[in-house]
Amino acid sequence: MQDLDRDSVTAEALAQMADTPDPRLREIMAAATRHLHDFAREVNLQPDEWLAGIAFLTAVGQACTPFRQEFILLSDVLGLSRLVNVMHDAAGREATGTETSLLGPFFREQAPEFAAGESIAVHDTQGTEVVIFGQVTDGAGRPVADAAIDIWQTNAAGLYDLQARDATVMDMRGRFRTDAAGRYHLRTVKPVGYSIPMDGPVGRMTRLQNRHGFRPAHIHVLVAAPGYRELVTALYFADDPNIASDTVFGVSQSLVVAERLGLPDSPMPGLPAIHYDFRLSRDAAEGSGGRVGADPSRLMPAAG
Repeated sequence: MQDLDRDSVTAEALAQMADTPDPRLREIMAAATRHLHDFAREVNLQPDEWLAGIAFLTAVGQACTPFRQEFILLSDVLGLSRLVNVMHDAAGREATGTETSLLGPFFREQAPEFAAGESIAVHDTQGTEVVIFGQVTDGAGRPVADAAIDIWQTNAAGLYDLQARDATVMDMRGRFRTDAAGRYHLRTVKPVGYSIPMDGPVGRMTRLQNRHGFRPAHIHVLVAAPGYRELVTALYFADDPNIASDTVFGVSQSLVVAERLGLPDSPMPGLPAIHYDFRLSRDAAEGSGGRVGADPSRLMPAAG
């Protein structure tokens, strides 16, 4: 037994964790402990400040429900979700694959299935109708048939279905399938930019940082097919004023789009259209998930 000071306490904590059987858990927890201790020393963290931090994290957890995931939102606004995505891409996405973006805190599993050309705007139909079409291929440009394409977005007021009404009713989201040539097309209404939820602890933190809290208008996309790396991405509208300052750091140049009338290959020439092709990477041998996020209901503790 020894008296512990500001430096030796770290070594003692690491020593007590050294026999963790799972090697990956041992690696992660040792690194987290070292960095947290270094952080406390760097800022000379005071007891009242650390208690305020504990209270903040407690509030983040308390804000989580089956329809709201405040911890994913926190990860997003700190840029951590983007960082993990970038590292994950570097380890497995082929150079020709479509860039990823954030899953976000509003993804839901088991979205309703739609036929090609149908609209995901079932209840909220206000706004400018647009058609999105293109092809899903592999890295070499070969079509991927029967790929599942999940689409979700806000309504014209900037609200997801989880926020706009009874959260059990799905709207502005759906699943489509590619045809034998990998083609898809669907209708929706053009989304608008929106603020992240500012009524919880993450929103209050964002205000204290003097950040605007807005995301540029976008449509989330998840593409999946057997044998391919799941693609989680989004299409961002070029005319949004916050396209260069996304609060959650999701925008990449290759994902910026603009709707146009008169695209020669549009399946619905009377509507403004976006042509976007998605390229999937082959799944790594060890398997890979591309999601920094989940359906909020999946992250709630089981009853009982």
